[in-house]
Amino acid sequence: MFAGAVSVLESTAPADKLKRTEEIVRLWHAGEMARGKAVRPPARPARPARPILLPPREMPRRRATGGQKTLALLHSVAHIELNAIDLAWDLIARFGTSLPDAALDEWIVVAAEEALHFDLLSVRMAELGGAYGDLPAHDGLWQAAIATSGNLLARLAVVPLVLEARGLDVTPGMIETFDRHGDCATVAVLERIYRDEIGHVATGMRWFQWACEQANQPAEPTWCSLVERYFSGGLKPPFNFQARDAAAFPRSFYTSLAGQADLSRGKEL
Repeated sequence: MFAGAVSVLESTAPADKLKRTEEIVRLWHAGEMARGKAVRPPARPARPARPILLPPREMPRRRATGGQKTLALLHSVAHIELNAIDLAWDLIARFGTSLPDAALDEWIVVAAEEALHFDLLSVRMAELGGAYGDLPAHDGLWQAAIATSGNLLARLAVVPLVLEARGLDVTPGMIETFDRHGDCATVAVLERIYRDEIGHVATGMRWFQWACEQANQPAEPTWCSLVERYFSGGLKPPFNFQARDAAAFPRSFYTSLAGQADLSRGKEL
């Protein structure tokens, strides 16, 4: 398992990451793959020559309209999903020896679903005449992984419970926009991603609370402390309370860090 996780991280082509993910998931669920010995993952996953990766501040502003605007948004989401595949396998490879099989079962499902999301987005981009790599992408997504590479609690606090939870806040707006323009195919892809991401946040919360119990630390103050230390972006409403509640993510965790922000903007969708 752990060697397989590293093999995904070391695969350069997205198609290879998807193929290796599918094979590992199949073997693990069939009981034909052992946990194996710990294998040191690379500091950064392998990436294809395209897209060109830029610092977030150097990313060009989207001025396209119509189909080109749709492609630009789908490309951005696809880049997030490709990173999400690697984030799931990096967690397994980096911290898996300290996790029970039940946790590995759940994070393998997360990896498989992130791979499916990337595949669905790739198909939709192809239908619109584009492909992943056609546009530049920002290189800030892996910074959270680097910052939390030595701390399981910090990784769980930041990646599923800040970054993926933020996806729950913004995705309904994207779905509404495409639905308003009659783009049913894109809506279907985003709705699938949205449903799965609720589960990913739930997985993050479940195993964050487990890790806190193992460390004899209270979950909420520990999460708040880790986010303040490892995430510099700040938590900003509006929050999608309905989706976060569905993921069993207590409101008191994140509203306390939002400070004096206008929490009345939270969305009950």
